[in-house]
Amino acid sequence: MKRPLIVAANWKMNGSLTLVEQMTNAFNGFVVNDNVAIVICPSFPYLAAFAAAAKNANLSENIHLGAQNVSAQEKGAFTGEVSTTMLKDVSVSYVVVGHSERRNLYNETIMDVALKVKSVLEAGLTPILCIGESEAQRVAEQTNEILASQLQPVIDIIGIKKFVDVVIAYEPVWAIGTGKTASPHVAQTTHQFIRQFLTNIDADVANKVPLLYGGSLNATTSEELFAQTDIDGGLIGGASLKVDEFKLICSTAKGK
Repeated sequence: MKRPLIVAANWKMNGSLTLVEQMTNAFNGFVVNDNVAIVICPSFPYLAAFAAAAKNANLSENIHLGAQNVSAQEKGAFTGEVSTTMLKDVSVSYVVVGHSERRNLYNETIMDVALKVKSVLEAGLTPILCIGESEAQRVAEQTNEILASQLQPVIDIIGIKKFVDVVIAYEPVWAIGTGKTASPHVAQTTHQFIRQFLTNIDADVANKVPLLYGGSLNATTSEELFAQTDIDGGLIGGASLKVDEFKLICSTAKGK
């Protein structure tokens, strides 16, 4: 089974209605390979606008809408939170879960992340589960230990079989927004560890899980990174706010 190659744009707390219009116009008529999916993740206020603009622009069915976060709760007195049901109402199909900024700035625990993945799957949406180590942890040669500690609780909560419906994004914290990018060799080695970790539990599932690289990926580095054996696309931050550059990154996604 061929794994899809996924290019996901994480706008973070950036963007505008103007960018929504520019992005949907830019991708109007853009040809996407059958085995490639493009996911755009604006901030919550722009989700409905993007969904409407995408429909009007008649974008490829391979271009999807994603959210940057979600609550693990289904509904209730949780002021400021957004549920999976609400996301589905505005045509969201992917949800970023456990981004390092959520973990580090908003103190989301490993268990919080695991429960969010469970909630996203139960809603029939696709979680993009983010994992990654800090620079200090990499220097201390703790990368594999950290990644395993972030994956295992999710496996414990949802079961390994459910990972066929999960996308994993490896995002070295030291490379996010810093301009530093892991070399293709370093990125591939780490992705290979992630896949092997899953293989040790269920080889069939491990072979089906798309693994994305996130960390200052841009149009200069994307093609070589996407060509690595265990890298199945990217989670793009800053470069996804530049319409022409993001479109160029997407054009380097050929599928495997």
